[in-house]
Amino acid sequence: MTSVKNKTATVSGQAWRSGLIVLLALLVLASALAVVYAKFQSRVLFAELQALNKTQDRMDVEWGQLQLEQSTWATHGRIESAARKRLDMVLPEPDQVVVVRP
Repeated sequence: MTSVKNKTATVSGQAWRSGLIVLLALLVLASALAVVYAKFQSRVLFAELQALNKTQDRMDVEWGQLQLEQSTWATHGRIESAARKRLDMVLPEPDQVVVVRP
């Protein structure tokens, strides 16, 4: 009877160990898949970051061009020319100028 108990205990212990080994193997596999997924996500996010940096660079260049264009349109000579042509404005004669003193 003792040998039957020992044999049952041995078989039970071996089954427990086998189950533990299978469980640990599955955990290692799950961990490996998680590492692969994390690395993939990292690469996807890095590619997105690079694309956003390129977009930012293009927008910075466009912003500089727009500022240059705005300064060109706002020059005194251009404004004076537009006032003369579109609004028929002229410089007043010296006798038409009134100086107001405080």
